[in-house]
Amino acid sequence: MNPSEHDAVRAVDLRIDVAHAARVYDYMLGGKTNFAADRAAGDKIIAEWPGSRAAATAARAVMHRMVRRVAAVHGIRQFLDIGTGIPTAPNLHEIAQGVDPASRIVYVDNDPIVLAHARALLAGTPEGRTAYIDGDLREPGKILAEPVLRQTLDLNRPVALTLINLVHFLSDEAALPLVAELVDALPSGSYLALTAGTADSSPARAEIASRRYREAGIENHLRTRAQVERFFAGLELDDPGVMLINHWHPDPDDGPIPPDDEVMAYAGLARKP
Repeated sequence: MNPSEHDAVRAVDLRIDVAHAARVYDYMLGGKTNFAADRAAGDKIIAEWPGSRAAATAARAVMHRMVRRVAAVHGIRQFLDIGTGIPTAPNLHEIAQGVDPASRIVYVDNDPIVLAHARALLAGTPEGRTAYIDGDLREPGKILAEPVLRQTLDLNRPVALTLINLVHFLSDEAALPLVAELVDALPSGSYLALTAGTADSSPARAEIASRRYREAGIENHLRTRAQVERFFAGLELDDPGVMLINHWHPDPDDGPIPPDDEVMAYAGLARKP
């Protein structure tokens, strides 16, 4: 990270006294980039739902499987990851470049804590390239206009847009047109990989997590399967369609498949015609 980036981080009020979704998730994954307010929110969820940490791990593992599939099976070598979150190894570029070292990745996040750890996201292979944009899903035009995006990715060739554990922090009215705008900017043959929180699998446990997030000041919107499928309108859904994350191409290397009532998210991957 260059000195100007350090200055930018110092200039921003990180509000460590207020819980932040990315830092709560980091805590649930057993990470160390979190503060007392984040841990307090996480501990309240864990106290009521002891399996919530396993659910967070499952949500991270499905990202690995989605990236590996879109790279290894569908041959995509460019990735635009919005809502990157705090680096947790293996990061997306490590999965993609493990399939092809020449893969290129642009990470996007609006959290200065993530910016402060961006060096971990930029340590890619010599053959490929990784870049970081300080940006927000709610401003897709600004993301698409960033020079570093076009310096890193060729938007005339297919790109995988990955939105993992992100859209449930926005309402349908906000999220659907934002995702559509980003997909529209990508060429034919691109992919959308998306996960979204749900209460379908266990309404009582989902209500615990949703309520505790709201109490911590974190907006969240849980969706039914049909509501998640709306994000893929006009796209060609990859097998097996929109599924609970524990049933989306489970991998024995991820450990035992969690039961349905211990996961709170759907996953879907689709190709732009």
